[in-house]
Amino acid sequence: MDINLLFKIAAIGILVAVLHQVLVRAGREDQAMMTTLAGLIIVLSIVIKEISTLFESVRTLFNL
Repeated sequence: MDINLLFKIAAIGILVAVLHQVLVRAGREDQAMMTTLAGLIIVLSIVIKEISTLFESVRTLFNL
């Protein structure tokens, strides 16, 4: 696992949190929720890609 992955996830989290607060203060709760969900989907896709890489490494390690 690369440290850049953690920084990338943290940056997405901070950006989504700031956007959420700005949109809530502007009275756009629906768009704030959609922004949060979009950030969650982006982070989950990154994590799923890394888990897939891990499983491929385990598969090649044990010759499965």
